Amino acid sequence: MSVNFIDSGIINVQFGQGVKVVRPVNLYGCVIDDNCFIGPFVEIQKNVSIGARTKIQSHAFICELVTIGNDCFIGHGVMFVNDTFSIGGPAKGKKELWKETRIGDNVSIGSNVTLLPVSICDNVVIGAGAVVTKPIDQPGIYAGNPARLIRALD
Repeated sequence: MSVNFIDSGIINVQFGQGVKVVRPVNLYGCVIDDNCFIGPFVEIQKNVSIGARTKIQSHAFICELVTIGNDCFIGHGVMFVNDTFSIGGPAKGKKELWKETRIGDNVSIGSNVTLLPVSICDNVVIGAGAVVTKPIDQPGIYAGNPARLIRALD
């Protein structure tokens, strides 16, 4: 049996000042701004941008086409999705079918949240275990599957 090994680790990453990374991680082709924290067992793929002072906890997966703002918190085991299976299954190399996710500033995402390709405005809290299927354009606290507004924030 033949096996092809692909190295992982930290490859072609643009780091800002004061970034802390706890290994092992798989970071490649992404931009991580000043004073961020990246926990262990995190994967951040290419074409991802992480804003300043954002904290990403262990076991998070941030796929291509995700932009996260400044002063955000990404909990343990958070999963971002860019392929909505719009053709009835995986896009299988058809990256033009992938969609982007944009997270505003001051957004806290609880552990084990799943985010489909959406846009989330500034000043949002998403409760642990939520599934975000639609854009969030009002500051507030959201929870559930699918995620719904629990309480507005001023």
